[in-house]
Amino acid sequence: MQAMHVAIPENEYELTAMRAQGAGGQNVNKVSSAIHLRYDIHASSLHDAHKQRLLALRDQRITDEGVLIIKAQQYRSQEMNRQDAISRLHELVNSVAKAPIMRRATRPTLGSQRRRMENKIQRGRVKAMRGKISPQ
Repeated sequence: MQAMHVAIPENEYELTAMRAQGAGGQNVNKVSSAIHLRYDIHASSLHDAHKQRLLALRDQRITDEGVLIIKAQQYRSQEMNRQDAISRLHELVNSVAKAPIMRRATRPTLGSQRRRMENKIQRGRVKAMRGKISPQ
């Protein structure tokens, strides 16, 4: 089965450059290479079902107001971090694009029921043998 791809227009997300955190030497203190991507789920052009599944995700990057915030600072260049943030946004949106398949409840087979009962009877016999032996 093929994965569904949802197109996200560029005007629906906001990119902001900032200084990256962590190690990186002197360069990290003077270059704004990290990217913050903000994507308002409620204001997006996604289908309502996609919005609901996206908001239902237990993801700490989604705020209470329904804004998805992705911070990309893996690479040293701003452009690479920008592409990384956008690709992560697409991955997340495409992961909820396909509706989950609902599980249909099935019944155990007759053979499996019989094997289960035979196993229970056998275990009961083993446990019954563990009791104290009464003198006769």
